[in-house]
Amino acid sequence: PPEAPPIPPAPAVIPPEHASLPTLTLKSRLLTLLPRMTGRPDEFREVENLVNALEDKYEPITTLGFLNMAVGGTWQLLFSTNRLGVPSPGLRLRELKQEIATDGLKGTLTNMARWDLAEEVGGEFDRSGTFDVKCAYEINQGARMLVSLEEHILKPSRGSPLPTNPQKLVGDLYRAMPTEMFDPDGCAMDVTYMDAEVRIVRLTGGGRYEGFRNIFVREGAVTVDPRGEGEEEEEEYDPMG
Repeated sequence: PPEAPPIPPAPAVIPPEHASLPTLTLKSRLLTLLPRMTGRPDEFREVENLVNALEDKYEPITTLGFLNMAVGGTWQLLFSTNRLGVPSPGLRLRELKQEIATDGLKGTLTNMARWDLAEEVGGEFDRSGTFDVKCAYEINQGARMLVSLEEHILKPSRGSPLPTNPQKLVGDLYRAMPTEMFDPDGCAMDVTYMDAEVRIVRLTGGGRYEGFRNIFVREGAVTVDPRGEGEEEEEEYDPMG
């Protein structure tokens, strides 16, 4: 599928048919569209329109205590507009999550990837584990998070064989993950929409990821079914549509 262009920062031109919709309808359409995207340009335009309309209606949280209550917890990355590199056919990325632990004007932020690995072409995915990107953050300029990378941790699942080439696996993960999730050092993140279920983040501050959007859903709050049929079969995770 084609690469998703960065969504421009607000203010943006919002089509009247989107501007007139209530927030719950906009959010419902966004959550319905994202898991079913096939990479068509019209789908990316619709995501842009829905996101811009949600941001236009959003009233930012101005109290630190309420902000920390709202942002803390575990969030699943549903979509990123930053699509770079070509994932390895021997790597299956099951999910990407972001865990935020707040502490006043600072806290910790951990991006967590769950992976399966087949070391031979066409072979069995017989290795699995997690990859954690541990960071610290500070709050600046309202709700803006300034992120600093601390360490990467690669860990196999209990009972899983170790990868024979961990460095290659890390390189494959780098190509499969949105780069702002793999290397968020120096990122400035603005929350441009947030409720109990959905959080939209825009990367800002003039850095290398300027203008990209990440869309998260709170873990356990929303059921996302890309097939719409309630099947149990697990599919490869693709946060870039």
